Amino acid sequence: MSDPISLSARGARLLDRIHARLATRAKASSAFVTAPEPRTIGSFARGRQLVAGNFLFAGYLVTAENQSIWEITPPDSAFKAELHGFAWLDDLAAVGDLKARATATEWLWAWIDRYGGGVGPGWTPDLTGRRLIRWINHAIFLLRGQESAQSKAFHRSLAQQTLFLSRRWHSAAPGLPRFEALTGLIYAGLALEGLERLAEPAVAALAKECDAQINEEGGVPTRNPQELLEVFTLLTWAAAALSEAEKPLPKAHLGAIDRIAPTLRTLRHADGSLARFHGGGRGMEGRLDHALAASGVKTRAPDGLSMGFARLSAGRTSVIIDASPPPTGAASFNAHASTLAFEMTSGRRALIVNCGSGASFGADWRRAGRATPSHSTLCLDGYSSARLGDADRVTAREMLVDTPTHVPIEISHASDGLRFQGGHDGYVATHGLTHARTLELTFDGRGMAGEDLLLALEDADRRRFDKAMNQKKLDGIPFDIRFHLHPEAHATLDLGGAAVSVVLKSGEVWVFRSEGQPVTLEPSVYLESNRLKPRASQQIVLSGKAVDYATRVRWSLSKPQDTAIGVRDLVQDHLPMPQDT
Repeated sequence: MSDPISLSARGARLLDRIHARLATRAKASSAFVTAPEPRTIGSFARGRQLVAGNFLFAGYLVTAENQSIWEITPPDSAFKAELHGFAWLDDLAAVGDLKARATATEWLWAWIDRYGGGVGPGWTPDLTGRRLIRWINHAIFLLRGQESAQSKAFHRSLAQQTLFLSRRWHSAAPGLPRFEALTGLIYAGLALEGLERLAEPAVAALAKECDAQINEEGGVPTRNPQELLEVFTLLTWAAAALSEAEKPLPKAHLGAIDRIAPTLRTLRHADGSLARFHGGGRGMEGRLDHALAASGVKTRAPDGLSMGFARLSAGRTSVIIDASPPPTGAASFNAHASTLAFEMTSGRRALIVNCGSGASFGADWRRAGRATPSHSTLCLDGYSSARLGDADRVTAREMLVDTPTHVPIEISHASDGLRFQGGHDGYVATHGLTHARTLELTFDGRGMAGEDLLLALEDADRRRFDKAMNQKKLDGIPFDIRFHLHPEAHATLDLGGAAVSVVLKSGEVWVFRSEGQPVTLEPSVYLESNRLKPRASQQIVLSGKAVDYATRVRWSLSKPQDTAIGVRDLVQDHLPMPQDT
């Protein structure tokens, strides 16, 4: 018997192809209502790589100097999607010189020649929306000095893609893909003469998506901070396009922007980057601040949780904690077993991190990145606090199962700072133990004290713990508390192994200590999508065994007293070129 999910997916792809062909038969041709203004931000370094023939997409590098981007063989579907989404136009426009513009125009009109007839993998609602936004944003950059025939082909293709999107946006998956499709349709409908009628239904549909996908905390079901930023950016672009066209902005659309902005401020580290949880990365440099500025929303999130995350911030230090159960069901395909994990940043430098998503390095790295040992939290007996279920039959992705369901938290003032207290029941079913964590950040941001507890709270929990102890022949249940360090944070054991000194790239020093618990320094990895392979890093590990109904481990992370309050951090960062691995 055929799998109904697979049949549905195949049916959607078939309908995309049919409507793509039908759209290109229309004799639609148009011009811009007004000269488009680019809103997307690209990377100068990545643009230079593209001009040189280094195609770095989805974790793969393909080198093909003096060759069209459409003549290379994509190594996988994610690489192919990035090609057809045209986000790389932002990078070429960031370079902006004659060679970059010649490269951009050559590749764009080659796409029209090859795929403009409604063929190829780029004719899906989300990719078409992404592509339309880039084409319109950079239209002046692309059309300068072009012949009339090329200009007509460009406008004709824009109009045909807009017609396709008006018929197929609803088939995009809820969440980011549908936001991309609808924003692209609004963008194009408002920008192109004769297609204004297509914008109004899209505006109404986007408002409904805002109500359905953005919760009262200003979060999305996946709890992925980077996805939230991408959705927020799309909503601000659509709002700007409506404002410039003197069209009303639906209350649901405006309300979603108002709710998301404070949440993103909670998820913003001291260095301006996003916390890396549930498959998200740190975000493109400048994207978060630019989106927040463009929104015009100045408010901060109220005390408590934002999209399930807690924040402690003082002085130059920010701490962001995953303080809620992870996503479940379809929203958990990229989710991580990271409950009570935290990240810590000092000034411009990340200190404590999570390993991140390994999706761009293959299935094994992706799976490893989702496990609890890849996060800065406690791992019990080699188990993750949530487990990976069976793979989906269409996407081959695994949902999270056996997740924590009870995650009580409290944020309060301590005698000399801010205190976070939380717990989760992810290990109760397997070992009868609740993990509780307390973090206290001083008011000056120069020190943090932590305490991790393993507790058998109820009689049933104690019986389960006794059973687990018997299986271990009363030797105790092993645990590891991990603190993953950023690759540019260099650590060394001090005081005969009783402490770890961590030196940041700025020259700032932090010292990690534990009360009576052995401290070890072990290898770790840092997973970044713009690298060709994982980066080597280090992790501080506290290991022990739970032998009773209550086990407590105390530790601290602080600057030495002779460290200046503010360190002048003048070291310049750069995006690595492909050979920097």
